[in-house]
Amino acid sequence: MAQPDLTADLLLRAYAMGVFPMAESRDDPRVFWVDPEQRGVLPLDGFRLSRSLRKRILQEPFKVTLNRDFAGVVEGCADRDETWINDTIFDLYAQLHDMGHAHSLELWDGAALVGGVYGVSLGRAFFGESMFSRRRDASKIALAYLVAHLTQTGFTLFDTQFLTEHLASLGGVEIPRAQYHDMLSQALERMADITACALPGVHSVVQRKTQTS
Repeated sequence: MAQPDLTADLLLRAYAMGVFPMAESRDDPRVFWVDPEQRGVLPLDGFRLSRSLRKRILQEPFKVTLNRDFAGVVEGCADRDETWINDTIFDLYAQLHDMGHAHSLELWDGAALVGGVYGVSLGRAFFGESMFSRRRDASKIALAYLVAHLTQTGFTLFDTQFLTEHLASLGGVEIPRAQYHDMLSQALERMADITACALPGVHSVVQRKTQTS
């Protein structure tokens, strides 16, 4: 269960201040707050779609859905040797999902959930929490669809919290904390709705500047 003093409403207020929660491990029930000096973001107009990834997306290897199996995506993200997703965090994001503030994008190979990404929406900001992949390119395809969908539904900020090599290869960058907080303040001035329309079609997803690979 979540810590007694930690609620979904408090979590939303923390996100609005640029702070997010983490745990040391799945077995540690404690949660701490993080506000990095350098923040990872994925510019919605800067996603790098390589020629090989574009070709892969056009093959439509997976069915893509939104909010079909939120718990399954979080479980997939936590299914690794080391994870910051403990029971407290799992319960809180399940509550945020019920409140309409946490969302998942899923990739399916038949009836098997093979990849996905989940995060929190607030205003026109989307806070990407984690992603997982059980098939080649699944996480890259999930991000490509998510970026296209966030763009078409009016989001202006895709916060990835930290910058990994994987995210950097797809166009992710690091920005100073002060710049991030300015971008967040602007994103919170208006609302966007990730459920306002259906997911984009495959051709909309690949209509981006293609990088040489």
